[in-house]
Amino acid sequence: FSRAGAASMGGTLYVTLEPCSHRSVRGGIPCVEHTILSGVKRVVSAMSDPNPFIAGLGHALLRTAGIEVTVGVLEGEARQAHRGYLTRITQGRPMVTFKIARTADGYAGGAGGVPLAVSSRVAGGWVHLQRAHHDVIMLGIGSVLADDPQLTVRLPGMADRSPIRVILDTHLRLPLASKLVRTAHEVPVWVIAAETAPIEPEQALVAAGVEVMRVSLGSDGHLDLREALTLLGTRGINRVFSEGGPRIGEKLALEGLADEVIVSTSPKTLGQPGIVAVRPGLAAQLADPDLYALVEACQIGQDRFEHFSRRG
Repeated sequence: FSRAGAASMGGTLYVTLEPCSHRSVRGGIPCVEHTILSGVKRVVSAMSDPNPFIAGLGHALLRTAGIEVTVGVLEGEARQAHRGYLTRITQGRPMVTFKIARTADGYAGGAGGVPLAVSSRVAGGWVHLQRAHHDVIMLGIGSVLADDPQLTVRLPGMADRSPIRVILDTHLRLPLASKLVRTAHEVPVWVIAAETAPIEPEQALVAAGVEVMRVSLGSDGHLDLREALTLLGTRGINRVFSEGGPRIGEKLALEGLADEVIVSTSPKTLGQPGIVAVRPGLAAQLADPDLYALVEACQIGQDRFEHFSRRG
């Protein structure tokens, strides 16, 4: 409205989500008040806010102010666009997109976890763009120890869009000399460890600028992923892009936490046994039409991408 100025008078405002009607702890005027003050005569809103404390209030205030309100236009598309926010509000955790790259013969890594350069340059650029569209990129410590990644957005002019880097590190094994720790003051690094992890490495990581959080262990002896994601939800995280490796991807799916799954397949082959990219549990879920729908299949560079969305 500040850019439109007087041009807003008598106009129609189109929004994908009900204008907010609450004041944040940071202060400022809610969107609904800005809308009323702008002078628009009509608001077309795709959907109501699912937050039970304010659901429908924004629309009611607009109508009370004499503004015509239409709700429900392209609601399905809006729900998909806001899936991260909707998941956090209704389930208490962020939406999770799990991404895995594999060779043509199905491997994400060589024998013993040897890293593989699987994706083409064009496909790699697409992955960096996806990182920029998420609040968090999440990785397991095994992948970090194998690859020593930066986990930033390295596209021209988009470095400031790098998401928070979250590492699932049960025993606090993240090396102080890793690229993640060395750049923690530039792009935030959050480590989620077990409650039983030793305190000494936490102190060293915190001194280096890393934030350490702790959650319970699940029955399998690994971090409780649902608790970890709920913790991220309390920090206002809406969208998580997980490049956490085959084990984490399978675990996310089996626990009903992988909302979107993206599998990219390279024409390259490993030619010998390695780390299977899509483990049996994840493969079975993706093949079940009652659980996942294949919403898109496309070619990006030399790689074929398949995008699955969890139903419900």
